[in-house]
Amino acid sequence: MTDKKKKRILIFSLAYHPFIGGAELALRHITDRLPEYEFDIVTLRLDACLPEFERVGNVGVYRVGIAKRAPKTEDLVSFPWYIMKIFYPVRACMKACLLHRRRRYDAVWAMMAYAGFAAVLFKWWHPNIPYILTLQEGDSVEHMTKRLRIRLVAPLFRRVFQTADIVQTISRYLAGFARSMGYRGRIDVIPNGVDIAKFHSVGRRGGMQGKTVLVTVSRLVAKNAVDDIIRALPLLPAQVILRVAGDGPLRGMLKTLAVELGVLNRVEFLGNIAHEATPEILHSSDIFIRPSRSEGMGTAFIEAMAAELPVIGTAVGGITDFLKDGETGLVCETDNPESIAEQVRRLIEEPALGARLAGAALAMVEKKYDWDTIARDMDKKIFSTIEEEGHDDRKNNRV
Repeated sequence: MTDKKKKRILIFSLAYHPFIGGAELALRHITDRLPEYEFDIVTLRLDACLPEFERVGNVGVYRVGIAKRAPKTEDLVSFPWYIMKIFYPVRACMKACLLHRRRRYDAVWAMMAYAGFAAVLFKWWHPNIPYILTLQEGDSVEHMTKRLRIRLVAPLFRRVFQTADIVQTISRYLAGFARSMGYRGRIDVIPNGVDIAKFHSVGRRGGMQGKTVLVTVSRLVAKNAVDDIIRALPLLPAQVILRVAGDGPLRGMLKTLAVELGVLNRVEFLGNIAHEATPEILHSSDIFIRPSRSEGMGTAFIEAMAAELPVIGTAVGGITDFLKDGETGLVCETDNPESIAEQVRRLIEEPALGARLAGAALAMVEKKYDWDTIARDMDKKIFSTIEEEGHDDRKNNRV
């Protein structure tokens, strides 16, 4: 495909490189594997040290808004960042309209529902430009729909879904969410993936001698239930320890909880870690665990499976797409430290079980969750069809 024939796609996303979460990681992996397209992104300028424009891989990154230099994690949920988040849709739409005058985009692509507000505004000005919505949300549907700020703008929030020409979700759970918001068009379920070679190539060496090392790679927020893992530790032998890779607003509370339960010496808080360091952390551990209270998908589970770790999780949200109890991992009950402890004990007492589960999970990941496969699906099912989309009078007739 020559440069003149490349389709141009404009992405709306609150965050992007170097602020990397599951959604941003997906953007990077997909766009890097599709050089036959030109991608631009309008995102928040979360760090004043970052330029207003730069190229990152196959993406032209345009940053809007103001920020302080080298912000800490807590800064990103306080003033002025929070205010900039509120006004992001308007700022992003204004920037997108200016860019469209000279770039002439073939489609806009909103990464997560909040970024969809910007796409809706853009669509009002450019109704014939197809709008793709990707859902990567990790909160429960109940949490997303009952929050006060959502209730206040409920009609507009529903327009984020109803205006979309294509909806792509990373799980069947989120596909159901799109339907509940009134979307009646086409939905493609294409999960996030994993760089299998990267996660499987590190030499598997297990945890510390004489210890059983549990690991969770999680933002320290309520939905990831790290508190339940800590509550399970007193119910387990003293040689069981926990590594927590990630940071968030609940870090102080979790440390206090560990002190109160007398297990602080068995919990290692690693803080934020570079994604490149995740394989090494997984390979130096024995069991991956995240007893989520809600989950859009849970890429960290897939990465642990690619590292051939036995996995323990809850049967909530998108986790049920890949975690099958007794087949690809073990399921524990939500909000139940005793259930967590029971499943950990099973894996300690039955090492052959852990090996069988880890092997089956790895085979599944290799078949369904490789980033090359995901990128091909995005090309075939989403981007190559955008010329057919963009007209409201046809959208609701699709299957």
